[in-house]
Amino acid sequence: MSSLDAIDRQLLAILQSDVSLSIEELAERVGLTKTPCWRRIQKLEKSGIIRRKVALLDAEVLGLPVSVFAQVKTNQHTAEWADSFARAMAELPEVVDCYRMAGDYDYVLRIVVSDVAAYDRFYKKLISHSGISDVSSTFAMEQIKSTTELPIPTGE
Repeated sequence: MSSLDAIDRQLLAILQSDVSLSIEELAERVGLTKTPCWRRIQKLEKSGIIRRKVALLDAEVLGLPVSVFAQVKTNQHTAEWADSFARAMAELPEVVDCYRMAGDYDYVLRIVVSDVAAYDRFYKKLISHSGISDVSSTFAMEQIKSTTELPIPTGE
């Protein structure tokens, strides 16, 4: 990350906020002309800093207002089982985040569903994966903050 200069950092911050801006608008905001701005964005994409460009959807408007955080314990601690679990989670569209953890639980999942009955159906699919020894679920009552924007290090 140390090879990023102030303009790269500005571009990343702007793109995280609104990727729909034209190259012309981006260039103007960071004080460049279009071609150098476009080249910088291409470099950021090729380096992997910009992984992809997506549209962020409103879960509530889509009828998915329930967020559930599930903590999963397993009694299987092999690379093969971990790979199998990761593939299974990738195939479940309700799982929007999945983290392997250190601590009391092995995994934390963030799941979005339409209602408690939909979560129950999901839960039955989840526990059908062999090797899961415990699932503890909590339901979010209110979303206080949710962002996809990372804090861009200043390079200082």
